[in-house]
Amino acid sequence: MLNQEQDQDYGNDPLAVRESDTYQEEYVHSFVEKWDELIDWDGRAEAEGEFFIEKLREQGVKKVLDVATGTGFHSVQLLKAGFEVTSVDGSPMMLAKAFENARKRGYILRTVQADWRMLSDSIYDRYDAIICLGNSFTHLHDDNDRRKALAEFYSALRTNGILMLDQRNYDALLDHQIKPTHNYYYCGNDVRAEPEHIDDTLARFKYSFSDGSEFHLNMFPLRKAYVQRLMREVGFQTIETLGDFKETYKELEPDFFIHVAEKAYRQQEGSNE
Repeated sequence: MLNQEQDQDYGNDPLAVRESDTYQEEYVHSFVEKWDELIDWDGRAEAEGEFFIEKLREQGVKKVLDVATGTGFHSVQLLKAGFEVTSVDGSPMMLAKAFENARKRGYILRTVQADWRMLSDSIYDRYDAIICLGNSFTHLHDDNDRRKALAEFYSALRTNGILMLDQRNYDALLDHQIKPTHNYYYCGNDVRAEPEHIDDTLARFKYSFSDGSEFHLNMFPLRKAYVQRLMREVGFQTIETLGDFKETYKELEPDFFIHVAEKAYRQQEGSNE
């Protein structure tokens, strides 16, 4: 049975909660029910356009593993575009909402509840592409957790597969305290998503809704170069990073970075055969 708690509980010191395993407790039923107000499916679809669909088609992708399904937005968009999709999330609340959202739109999701760090315990197939979107990778607070998750993603990809992973521009927040916008990702009207606290190991965001309700997420502020380095260290050789869907950008401008990492092995020039 799903946990029906309505309130988040971070204990006496919310800023001390810096563990990967807390994400399920953060996505309480009442927060999940409001998540689509924050996303605004129509607004986000308009902002993104065909970006992810075109990127996947360029790579000849047919089979996609959506490892951060959330309430199902990207899984449904990809199903509409003709991809074969498996939808994974660590939160049973999110998966239930995603299944409901897809069914309302005429689709049946193939869902799997799984922890990224043990993905191979639940996912046995190989995929042309894995997507990890919606700033989801930031839920992992520990370096070893992030390395393990990326290694699991790498393993679940076919030889020439790609990983598409996004993140907030935490560099701008950490270094210059630039506030995020709602231009692309969180498109809901009368909803605010803003940093309440940020330091080198914690970004605590507050989500405020028009009915006066408030929720929080405690996340790790990932720097762009750090994520790129981790990807290379687990085996991805070619990594392209875009800012708000653009190849050319100034470092402080994008609200989000999108990393496109290729698994394909390329022998280095000058190496011995």
